[in-house]
Amino acid sequence: MKKITRYISLTLLLLLGNQVYAADGYNTISPAQPTQTGDKIEVLEIFWYACPHCYDFEPYIHEWLTKKPEDVTFRRMPGIFRKNWIPHAKAFYTAEKMGVLDKIHTPLFNAIHREKKKIHDDAAMKKFFVKHGVDKAEFTKIYESEEIDTKAKQAFVMGQRYKLTGVPAVIVNGKYMVSGTTAGSFENALKVIDSLVDKERAGTVSE
Repeated sequence: MKKITRYISLTLLLLLGNQVYAADGYNTISPAQPTQTGDKIEVLEIFWYACPHCYDFEPYIHEWLTKKPEDVTFRRMPGIFRKNWIPHAKAFYTAEKMGVLDKIHTPLFNAIHREKKKIHDDAAMKKFFVKHGVDKAEFTKIYESEEIDTKAKQAFVMGQRYKLTGVPAVIVNGKYMVSGTTAGSFENALKVIDSLVDKERAGTVSE
């Protein structure tokens, strides 16, 4: 934990300006970043569990996923702007590693925003996981591992490369950033995402 905190504290030079409305509903990422989905089109949601806007965006994403095309792969990445975001990022990667993301992801959002629970540090995160049936020793081993620290560090670096200025944000195929702010609303954001997916599929998006 100390290593990743020190790393982010020393390198957190992101320009935290506000995203602005974009005429096309998205911002172009330059240079484009590699994806992790092979030949499929990647749609990447960047979020923070303690972010109220991310919580509000969840139902929209869930609805979108019910209609996701077969040639599109969806994945999530925790955003990290400050060191107090690290426990949430590590929680995501720990749940993913342990194969319990399905029973942790939405309940963690709900606990923080609906139930107003203060789950913002390592101890609170451990207590939450154990409450949801995760073995305490196994959680601690994975949560405190070098592998999880490395994944959190990589998420921070990718946020810089995407020129991330806020969450929630959605990255389409490593090239375009879409948010409720750039698109004007969450509803419009999903339409912009679909439009960019169509253009990527057709190979007509200009660089």
